[in-house]
Amino acid sequence: MRVQSPFRTQKDSVAEKSGPVTAAIIMAPAKKVRTHAGKPCIIAHHVFVEFLMHACSFEAGRLTLRTFLQKEVALQSCQTVTYFCKLLLQNILERLDAGEVVIGDGGFVFALEKRGYVKAGPWTPEAAAEHPEAVRQLHREFLRAGSNVMQTFTFYASDDKLENRGNTQRFTGQQINEAACDLAREVANEGDALVAGGVSQTPSYLSCKSENDVKAIFKKQIDVFVQKSVDFLIAEYFEHVEEAEWAVQVLKTTGKPVAATLCIGPEGDLNGVSPGDCAVRLVKAGAQIVGINCHFDPDTCVKTVKMMKEGVEKAGLKAHYMTQPLAYHTPDCNRQGFIDLPEFPFSLEPRILSRWDMQKYAREAYNAGVRFIGGCCGFEPYHIRALAEELAPERGFLPAGSEKHGTWGSGLEMHTKPWVRARARRDYWEKLNPASGRPYCPSMSIPDGWGVTKGHADLMQQKEATSKDQLKALFDKASQGH
Repeated sequence: MRVQSPFRTQKDSVAEKSGPVTAAIIMAPAKKVRTHAGKPCIIAHHVFVEFLMHACSFEAGRLTLRTFLQKEVALQSCQTVTYFCKLLLQNILERLDAGEVVIGDGGFVFALEKRGYVKAGPWTPEAAAEHPEAVRQLHREFLRAGSNVMQTFTFYASDDKLENRGNTQRFTGQQINEAACDLAREVANEGDALVAGGVSQTPSYLSCKSENDVKAIFKKQIDVFVQKSVDFLIAEYFEHVEEAEWAVQVLKTTGKPVAATLCIGPEGDLNGVSPGDCAVRLVKAGAQIVGINCHFDPDTCVKTVKMMKEGVEKAGLKAHYMTQPLAYHTPDCNRQGFIDLPEFPFSLEPRILSRWDMQKYAREAYNAGVRFIGGCCGFEPYHIRALAEELAPERGFLPAGSEKHGTWGSGLEMHTKPWVRARARRDYWEKLNPASGRPYCPSMSIPDGWGVTKGHADLMQQKEATSKDQLKALFDKASQGH
């Protein structure tokens, strides 16, 4: 099951011409899909060749399925092609309803901080307006790795966060949100992906501002998302289910599909609301997709989303489920997750998951009933490629990035050294317990665990930079063990 096609037009392969989804399925002699009625439908090889001839003869350069259909090329001569094209353009809920596996993208904030485009601390996404080429490139790498959802780089893009604790607001929230939407759409159109506009928790909520004040912040962001015609909306990275409910209620007013993810573990949100109860509240607020993102590793996130699923089913409700965990091992975290670890954020590298860990995560999430599977902080494109490769049998194709990646290390068969060639097998990598190379490195850390949350003086919003006196008080508190 390969992406590369024998069909070529000048320099461009089929995958480049018609998008990785179409190109990969063309390569198969037949493909089973399901109609809206749930009945199987066989799509033959010659059908896709006919579609390809239409697409590749239409115009030179890059041509995607989405733009091809927007040109209204006549496909009535083959009803199966017409059906399949419509299938690929279903919205997120229709895709999930049909049993499709949706692969999310990875961690923009951490990836761009490492590349020099995001400042650690505020973690705000000015790069969408300030360095669009960097954001565009990362979108493209995730797309090539197999993601079919491009999330707008709008994490912490609310005005109250952009002005918090001395962060100089060089761009308005509207400018950042507009630029992020444009970049996500540009790249999504290159590979038939969906665009998701995202909002996240706010300093205003932590500072005990009113429900109306917090909702007004979300409203400013979603006004841009609606104007830019994103495909669906995500309320992500919420430590308190109450604030996530408020976000979902605002997002629902758009009429677009809504996903909501909390950054919680099995202990629940920071007020002690269980994962099951959190999920029920989010579904009742209007979220059709619920799940977990960030703060915890894949094992913990899958465990927590199972608890959410149990709660929703026990309440007699229905939802789809998603996971977008960290790319770090965090078995020693407490309720607030990896931000309590002493290594956060600059020394987390020894905890990074391997690509083989990611394949295990993808399979476990799928077996748990999760069909929207992606990543958050620490996830690089090769991690997303691992998810897409593991779930290729279910999706029916490999990502474009697999062209340069041998499954389970098979590319090592070409290595010069014989002992490295001997590693070109699945059982070697599945059984390997990687060493860190740090002889005095502990396997676990003791989380800081200050336990502060909404309303605490140390979390209150202020536009001014943290003063030296405030910092000294924090240093003293830390040295005294809180």
